[in-house]
This record gives sequence, C-alpha cells and structure tokens, in this order.
Amino acid sequence: MANPYFRNIPDFEYINRTEEGKNLTDFTKVKNLFKKGKFREDIYQELTTFEKYQIQGDDRPDNVAFELYGDATLDWVVLMTNNILNIQTEWPMKQADFDEYLLEKYGSYETLYSGIHHYESNEVKDSQGTVIYPKGVRVGAAQSVSYFDYFSDLQIDIVNISRPITNYQYEEKLNDDKRNIFTLKPKYLNVIFDDLEELMTYKEGSTQYVSETLKRADNIRLYD
Repeated sequence: MANPYFRNIPDFEYINRTEEGKNLTDFTKVKNLFKKGKFREDIYQELTTFEKYQIQGDDRPDNVAFELYGDATLDWVVLMTNNILNIQTEWPMKQADFDEYLLEKYGSYETLYSGIHHYESNEVKDSQGTVIYPKGVRVGAAQSVSYFDYFSDLQIDIVNISRPITNYQYEEKLNDDKRNIFTLKPKYLNVIFDDLEELMTYKEGSTQYVSETLKRADNIRLYD
C-alpha cells in the first residue's frame, strides 16, 4: 500500500549558475515543491468518506497512519485530510515539549498553575432542566444571572456564575483541541492515490515540458 507523498512530486530542472555550470546542458534537478497535493472538493463534501479520530498521547502523524492504514509513510494522508501545513503549530505537542514550552512562556510554575488567564461561566438551568446560561462562555470575574422560573414561580438571582481558568488549563485545552481530527477511511485510499498521481503529472503544451514527470527551465544564460 506504500505511497510516499514525495515519490509523487515531479521533477524540475533549473539552470546551474555555479562556476562549474557554464555549459548549455548544465542543469540541476530538484523536486518541484510548488506542486502541492490536495483532495478534490467533492471528497470533502462526502461526509461518509471520513471518520472522527482522537490523537492519543504523543502520537505523531506516522503513528496514526500506521494504526489506521498499516503504513507509516501515509502520514501525508493524515495531514492532508485535515489541511495541516505546519505540524509544529497544528498538531498537539508532546507532553515534554508542551511542559517546556509553557514554563518558558509563563516564567514560573506559580504563574502557570495559579495565574488566572480568564473566567468562564458555569452552566445555569431552571427547575425543569432548561439551560438558562451555557457553560464555558467567557465572562467577567463576577458574572451574575437573574431569571424568573415560571415552573416554581420564583425570581432567581445568582450572584456569581464565574469560574477561573488558569493559564495551564487554557493552554491544555488549546493543545487538546488539536487532538480531534478527521481521518480518511482506508477504502478510499486508492481514490486519493489516483487523484494525486493525476494532479502531479505535467501536461504537454508548455515550453518547459519534457515529460510527465519533468519540466526544464528555459535555457537563458548571460555572460560577461
């Protein structure tokens, strides 16, 4: 099943402008990283193509790919499914890296674990269980709520529904939210492989076209 992403990227030859590259045939071949793979829009619109997945512990994209597809080299499928371009900022940190990052950011354990980042509301319900004020809304340090409970025929006044969120709790939630991703169902892998191969193939018509897997820069050289 192995289908490494970079194997599909076509080549591009550019003019060798080093001291050694003065012959008309001196080109340097590189991978054309401007050619980027992506899923077709209709695939994203078909919800049955994907499943919800929660990243566990310190798992990396290749760990997830191995668990789902039995092939760690399909980590690019995991990343592309979620439009992740920067794994450093869009993938959950390892616990050791996370702890080190937070201590450097906040300067001390006291500030990290005791410092208040903001306040959020506790949930408020009436006597019938109807939500009057939802949980998790950012509020001030002393948010009050007043409402009339028609079932008990009482005026309810709650002085404070706020709860403090520490710096650590705030950062932990940001990191944990990144654990909730979508994954492509294994039976659709061949569809993605075929689409990627088609997308990465050069088409005839350009002066730079050499083959389906190679383009060459126009050979223009200026010498003193």
